[in-house]
Amino acid sequence: MRIISGKFGGRRIQPVPGTKTRPTTDKVKESLFNMIGPYFDGEQTFLDLFAGSGAVAIEAVSRGIKQAVLVDRQFAAYKTIKNNVEIAGDEKNNFKVLKMDAEQALKKLKGKQFNYIFLDPPYAEQQMRKQLAEIKQDQLIASSGIVICETDNKTELSEMDGYELIKQKNYGLTIITIYKNKE
Repeated sequence: MRIISGKFGGRRIQPVPGTKTRPTTDKVKESLFNMIGPYFDGEQTFLDLFAGSGAVAIEAVSRGIKQAVLVDRQFAAYKTIKNNVEIAGDEKNNFKVLKMDAEQALKKLKGKQFNYIFLDPPYAEQQMRKQLAEIKQDQLIASSGIVICETDNKTELSEMDGYELIKQKNYGLTIITIYKNKE
């Protein structure tokens, strides 16, 4: 695994040991950032609720996101994220890493707003619609914010209350769905 582009581009990062996480492939990650960026002006914030290795949030900061909050409940993932943030070179303290599940994080982060939120839960445990509703209800997404959902090709996401579906792309086993917050 590697950071593809930006200020940390080319640095190798580590996957989470074991089989409990499923990393976003470089191909999907590159395509995702081409759809939402590909680069940012340094004022936006990014939330990754199921961070795994932290690769997507680290890529976001590498491309100009000001701060990323990375959440994962597994100790192995938490430890891997901490190591990968160090590999990236967190000289500006652009990362906050939380060891907790998504529900706890949503409660803890209430009152904060993010420009980008990335949801990539374990496929067997997806509660994407519920989490999208909670994000909207608790106003965690900025007024023109974007929510990126990574699902398997069996999960069907379409229109959601409070969101505008702006893009959906199929990558074989993986589907990326992008919503924009509707005010």
